[in-house]
Amino acid sequence: MVNKRLQRTLLEAVDNQVEANDPPITRTTLERLQNAGYSEREAKKKIAAVLVEEIFGAVKHGQAHDEKRYAEKLSALK
Repeated sequence: MVNKRLQRTLLEAVDNQVEANDPPITRTTLERLQNAGYSEREAKKKIAAVLVEEIFGAVKHGQAHDEKRYAEKLSALK
């Protein structure tokens, strides 16, 4: 089951990253996925899945956000 509120919040976070171009890899990944045939919404959902994984990992392990790891995971999206 999908938590619609959480999904909406994560998609907003992706939108904010794209609009601010911070980190730039988010916009690059969005464009790459759209060029590969994903709709904008599908591409943003894929990015949001990586974002939630990063947030969960940081909270679970009490670590700061690792932008390099985030960028690597976004780069690996297909």
